[in-house]
Amino acid sequence: MLPVDAHCTYRAPINVETRRRLTLALAITAVVLVVELVGGWLAGSLALLADAAHMLADVAALGLALIAASIAQRPATPQRSFGFMRLEILAALVNGAVLFAIAIGIGVEAWRRFRVPPAVNGALLLGVAAVGFIANLGAVSVLHRGHEHSLNQRGAYLHVLSDLMGSVGALIAGFVVLVFGWTLADPVISVLIGALVLGSAWRLVKESTDVLLEATPTHIALADVHDRIASVPGVDSVHDLHLWTVTSGMVAMS
Repeated sequence: MLPVDAHCTYRAPINVETRRRLTLALAITAVVLVVELVGGWLAGSLALLADAAHMLADVAALGLALIAASIAQRPATPQRSFGFMRLEILAALVNGAVLFAIAIGIGVEAWRRFRVPPAVNGALLLGVAAVGFIANLGAVSVLHRGHEHSLNQRGAYLHVLSDLMGSVGALIAGFVVLVFGWTLADPVISVLIGALVLGSAWRLVKESTDVLLEATPTHIALADVHDRIASVPGVDSVHDLHLWTVTSGMVAMS
């Protein structure tokens, strides 16, 4: 037992590297957004303009992730004695919800294009998509390292990964339109991309919700922990055992 004058303080682990990576990815994504917006307007390409709208949502998502990662470093207060660490989890949940909306939007736009295939400048579409692909590949590589340890960074990573898939789809669509003149290639590929985005969104929302509901971490068997504690000499019984995730990479037990 702690003496009556004992006290404990805790601050969230420093994630300077996470914030640096998010900042760099945000800068890259913002540049690609401008390139696709201008390119789509010049080419009269609804595909590029739609992807630019997708990029705008991702810029907002990356900004949210960066803000959450920064605020999470603040020390605990008397009103918030556990600190602000779970803001990263909330940001991941919001990012997952935005990904859901993006996937649905892609599906709706694809259906519209199936009905009325738009005229697209295949050459310009291909060129702008190539620039977007290279830039998005850079953003993905920036966020890939360490994304499995932080739900917040994973949410941002999934956003830029969906951007990369969008660039690949735009490249393929641009090539097919330019070489074969088949404009339906764009909505066909969009549906496939939307399905991939939807799957990523579902996993992110599920994991974020599990953390907020203080579910037992999937990599820990509660029964095994119970048995290990019960086997310690001097322990008569174990009651009301709880294991939960406070924030990414931090598990608590009571």
